[in-house]
Amino acid sequence: MYKIDVFRIPCAGPGDTAGLDQLISSGQVDPAHIVAVMGKTEGNGCVNDYTREYATAMLQALLGRHLGLAPEAVGRRVAFVMSGGTEGVLSPHLSVFTRQVAEQGAPAGQKRLSIGIAFTRDFLPEEMGRRAQIDETAAAVRRAMEDGGIPSADDVHFVQVKCPLLTAAKIADARLRGHEPVTADTYESMGYSRGASALGVALATGEAGAQAPGDAAVLHDWTLCSSVASTSAGIEIEHNVVIVMGMSEQACSDLVIAHEVMSDAIDAAALRRAMAALDIADGDVERRIVNVFAKAEASPGGTVRGMRHTMLGDSDINPTRHARAAVGAVIASVVGHGMVYVSGGAEHQGPAGGGPVAVIARC
Repeated sequence: MYKIDVFRIPCAGPGDTAGLDQLISSGQVDPAHIVAVMGKTEGNGCVNDYTREYATAMLQALLGRHLGLAPEAVGRRVAFVMSGGTEGVLSPHLSVFTRQVAEQGAPAGQKRLSIGIAFTRDFLPEEMGRRAQIDETAAAVRRAMEDGGIPSADDVHFVQVKCPLLTAAKIADARLRGHEPVTADTYESMGYSRGASALGVALATGEAGAQAPGDAAVLHDWTLCSSVASTSAGIEIEHNVVIVMGMSEQACSDLVIAHEVMSDAIDAAALRRAMAALDIADGDVERRIVNVFAKAEASPGGTVRGMRHTMLGDSDINPTRHARAAVGAVIASVVGHGMVYVSGGAEHQGPAGGGPVAVIARC
């Protein structure tokens, strides 16, 4: 039985841990109960975004001091997912998830928010974006569901995965050993890693069928996708970090979660449907919503609702940055602020051009 809580903390910069430190020092947060931290940092969200690594290192150092552990040991017990890019009205912040053992679960006939975490093994460069990453991610999702006491895929509402990417050094290493990576383009490798990880989620939840997708499916078979996957690639890790959020009778907090799928970047109606599933009226938004989590993607077809967009052809600004700004503004217009979690690059995460959106709220 678990009691879950979530704390949304604004950040003055990628290395700012003062807000979390204050919550710990005041006794509001027990560092021993922290199981996951998801953050938005103001980097570019691309290959060379080191704000993610910096933020993770600072958080591990902070928790290490409070727990009497080495930072590396903190990284093995807490799931850290830093997503770069706070374009437009998006505001840098942390979402800190705590979990503690409770004596009883949800009220009879009800379910509450629960969270589970898991880690894959490190991947070889030639495994990224391929079947090995799909299979390992699926196994990790299943372990995270078990860790969070979420027995059914029907109760899974958001699966956040942090995955690695290829660098020039990794590509050279693979070729030196006689292996060819899935791509020689480091930026393109982010999409392959995100896509394979999302297909792993789809395999674990049954959305991809019983048979695991093969190498050829990644970034090619767009009929395969997950309605709950959110994957983010970064240079700071070599394995996948998995956070599963769902509803469970074994959880007893006052938090609940629901999700929907945005059909495109301006689908505010999907967010409102997720809110309606939690009985959140417009007047209750500020009081009840803890945070919103969403994926963003520049529609690969080059249009949004039949009208041409220019995100894919902009040589100055990466399309994932355009998409984060657009979706961030849509969500902010509904919830009334920009301190929401929007991650770019939605390969196999919802339909092409769209993506999952989840709402965590208080009952």
